[in-house]
Amino acid sequence: MANSVMLRPETRRWLVAIAVMSSATMEVLDTSVVNVSLPHIAGSLSATVDEATWVLTSYLVANAIILPISGWLSNFFGRKLMLMTVVTGFTVSSLACGLAPTLPWLIFFRVMQGVTGGGLQPLSQAVLLEEFPHEQRGKAMALWSLGIVASPVLGPTVGGWITQNYSWRWVFYINLPIGIFSLVMISLFIIDPHYIRRGAMRFDVWGMAMLVLGMGALQIMLDKGQEEDWFNSRFIVVLAVTAVVMLTAFVIRECYTENPLVKLSLFRYRSFAAGIGITTVLGFVLYGSLVSLPLFMQELLGWDAQTAGLWTSPRGIATAVCLPLVGFLLGRNWDARYMLVFGMVMASAAFFGYSGMNLDSGTWNIMGHQINQGVGQAFLFVPLTILTMEMIPKQDTPYATSLFSVMRNIGSSMGISFVTTLMARRSQFHQNQLVGSMSRARSQELLDQARALFIHHGSDPVTAGRQAMASLYGRVQQQATLMSFIEVFYLLGCLFMLTIPLVLLMRRPRPSGKGAPVSVH
Repeated sequence: MANSVMLRPETRRWLVAIAVMSSATMEVLDTSVVNVSLPHIAGSLSATVDEATWVLTSYLVANAIILPISGWLSNFFGRKLMLMTVVTGFTVSSLACGLAPTLPWLIFFRVMQGVTGGGLQPLSQAVLLEEFPHEQRGKAMALWSLGIVASPVLGPTVGGWITQNYSWRWVFYINLPIGIFSLVMISLFIIDPHYIRRGAMRFDVWGMAMLVLGMGALQIMLDKGQEEDWFNSRFIVVLAVTAVVMLTAFVIRECYTENPLVKLSLFRYRSFAAGIGITTVLGFVLYGSLVSLPLFMQELLGWDAQTAGLWTSPRGIATAVCLPLVGFLLGRNWDARYMLVFGMVMASAAFFGYSGMNLDSGTWNIMGHQINQGVGQAFLFVPLTILTMEMIPKQDTPYATSLFSVMRNIGSSMGISFVTTLMARRSQFHQNQLVGSMSRARSQELLDQARALFIHHGSDPVTAGRQAMASLYGRVQQQATLMSFIEVFYLLGCLFMLTIPLVLLMRRPRPSGKGAPVSVH
């Protein structure tokens, strides 16, 4: 406290920004690096890769449950205490994950990691929005977004390098120095605002039970749906019914309880409601592309994982370069709504560009679209956050950022599930169409040509016949997969364009110097 008094307010604010950015970046980085290490984790702990996927699922489920109530928890315990608790918990559970002797223990510690990590992003956003005056919010959120954007870009590369050269356990150990640094910074420079009513609210046990069952069932369903063949599986049907019933009951209860865990009343703010819709689609499209684009590079273009990772980096670099410009323009009172529309148009153009790629596309073709998407993302993240939180009273900011993060995460999970399912099913559809449209004479002609080629290269007639059949089937399969990718990219671009009208519902930002209202209950 003494340190924060001695520092100039401006200096302390930026130190607070570094403190919360480091904690949020640690959580995002951890999520992306663990994905790469999954096969190594399975082999080291004598488990199958399918069993090891629960290392990811358990974290996502725990994260999804804690996210909606992080606003309530921060108001009950205080921002500073809550942040120090979750950073400490995340750091300690990271150490425990690295030391885990068996897969069940690793899954248990990942649950603990998800519970503590779930509050890091919304709490850090809330602290920044409360700390900085209106005219500096854009710069602060640009700095925060820089860490959040860089982590998914660096994560797979860092995770692969660490796993290859050391051990998968070091993927968790790298959180220790970041967590300790963040904890020290938070303890020194963050101060709770005066309007927090610490310990003044009752905990809604029934609401929490409904939330745990509903969000847990929803996250597992989205994560395991494609693997279990969706609603042809009784397991998925049970999860879907549980999610719908429990989440519906939770929403009804939260509308009428005196101390709600989630403030659904915030949807009365028009900009907030529109922003929630946009961030859901944003999560859906961007995370869908994070799955589909590397698969396109590896499955169809034949690149290895390292090359695919390298040529997805221009997107992150373009975003990082443009974020300071976005913060500067917002500080100069540029209308954030126009910037948001520009970001949507640029991102859509990138996806339409991806849909025009073919099997001859090279690195330079993809790089141009990656740069477009990166520029679009820079003009999406920060203006969307500023516009969505514009009218929210400061004491309700943690509730708002929690809802914002929850819907982005749900959109992300839905996007990944949708893209993987659509690609698998459309690929099968196009394969059947291609085989059905090929005449018997044409099929035989292609087989004869391929068989002659393999005989020319030294194969005997019987082996050459089998090789020709496999080659023809591979070409059909390749074309069918290409067509499914093109459809997915085009659809994601259209989804972005369809969200543009939601921007019209958002209010014009207030001029500098007029901050968010603070109401006293």
